[in-house]
Amino acid sequence: MIEKIIKDYLSQKLNNVNVYPVIPNDPPAKFVVYEKTGGGYDDHINRATIAIQSYDESIFKCASLNDEVKKHMINMVELPEISSVKLNSDYNFTDTTRKRNRYQCVFDIYYY
Repeated sequence: MIEKIIKDYLSQKLNNVNVYPVIPNDPPAKFVVYEKTGGGYDDHINRATIAIQSYDESIFKCASLNDEVKKHMINMVELPEISSVKLNSDYNFTDTTRKRNRYQCVFDIYYY
């Protein structure tokens, strides 16, 4: 399951940053949330679109965490079950509901 692969991988790579599938009730100041927003299956290879949101105390810190997430996600091809990771987009995505700074990056991932 791609969600577990992403959680395990980012949890290992991001130092002192909690990685969640949903925003916790009492979130820390700095954390990452991931979500599968789409997917499919072509010629025995799974495809997923994954959105990853980086939260931190300032917009600059969010952008820095977002850059770190992007670097690690692109390097995820080192895993044997991942065949391709491509950055689809990334942008400031301030959470106006919770009044929290946030950046989001979106990836297209092909995996076995």
